[in-house]
Amino acid sequence: MQPPASPSPPLQFAAATVTSCLGTGLELHRLALRQGSSGLAPCRFETVDLPTWIGEVAGVDEVRLPRQWADYDCRNNRLAELALQQDGFAAAVQAAAARHGSHRVGVFLGTSTSGILQTELAYRERDAQGAFTTDLHYAQTHNTYSLAAYVSARFGLRGPAMVVSSACSSSAKVFATAQRMIAANMIDCAVVGGVDSLCLTTLYGFNALELLAPDPCRPFDARRMGLSIGEAAAFVLLEAAPAQAADEAVLLLGAGESSDAHHMSSPHPEGLGARLAMQAALAQAGLQPSAIDYINLHGTATPSNDRAEGRAVASLFGPTTPCSSTKGATGHTLGAAGGVEAVFCMLALRHGFLPGGTGADMLDPAFTRDTPLNYLLQPVETAPRHVMSNSFGFGGTNCSLVLARGG
Repeated sequence: MQPPASPSPPLQFAAATVTSCLGTGLELHRLALRQGSSGLAPCRFETVDLPTWIGEVAGVDEVRLPRQWADYDCRNNRLAELALQQDGFAAAVQAAAARHGSHRVGVFLGTSTSGILQTELAYRERDAQGAFTTDLHYAQTHNTYSLAAYVSARFGLRGPAMVVSSACSSSAKVFATAQRMIAANMIDCAVVGGVDSLCLTTLYGFNALELLAPDPCRPFDARRMGLSIGEAAAFVLLEAAPAQAADEAVLLLGAGESSDAHHMSSPHPEGLGARLAMQAALAQAGLQPSAIDYINLHGTATPSNDRAEGRAVASLFGPTTPCSSTKGATGHTLGAAGGVEAVFCMLALRHGFLPGGTGADMLDPAFTRDTPLNYLLQPVETAPRHVMSNSFGFGGTNCSLVLARGG
């Protein structure tokens, strides 16, 4: 895949919100990232019996969807609803629909397992003949498209809507989808982001892959033993940026996608696909690597992923660009990770700080010896101008975003 030759018109974050195990809304996340706090805790989710830590969002099961959309009721859509209620995001979407027309607002979201927990619970409660004893609305809950259908219905939006399910890059790739749709004049703005909620399939599945850590995950740390699964929801309202963006504006300058297809569950060992995605994002942003002031790494805390990404970053940026992974704070939120970490980058640009690598206190010697990185073990107070957010998924589906401060 070759990077595009010319920069793309920037889009601006007209509104944003995030909910994770760190709390609900932007302010709690800003405080936690600045303090290096973590929301991870020993796994007590449902009937799961695994010696691992997770990032569970408090209060999800108490959320009630509006009565007219009761068929969409599942943990994933409850988590979406909880997030939509924060930071004035729902009002911003309604204002955008009134301004542009509901048919000119797109909905592009990422998830991995959607509302599969609802199906898991229904199967558990089957009768002696194997028949379901509870109503199961597959299309509105388990179906991957459920998330975009719910968000579109909730706001009465009639623009194009879709869900990307490319594992961990899902909710980063939707920024590129929105960018293309707006450039083609199919829509004026878009709700993008992702929602992924805890379920038994994910927890036992990653345990079967021997990827779960027995303690809070520690990306890039010498003692890292795997990942911690989290759940989260993040939403951004994207629209074309004005010719002169305000100083506090946050802009999407570039999105780069690649597929290395090296292995079903392992990245290319040299980070080839990761490097192609980062190069494509830089090319679309019209920037050289030296212009990036911070990289939010995909950083899952599995040795193979960290090693491959470290090699790709070191080969493209050298040893000085500050970088870190925030998954020690939230856990790996899978299909929501790209959206969550794009919002974290927005907070860094808007409030002038660089997140530290929560959970890590002893950098793996390989990242100081073989592939030197400027990995931040603590948050840093400084004002970045351009940042990159990396999201790399199973099967080598990769996406990098370049964001910038306006003015």
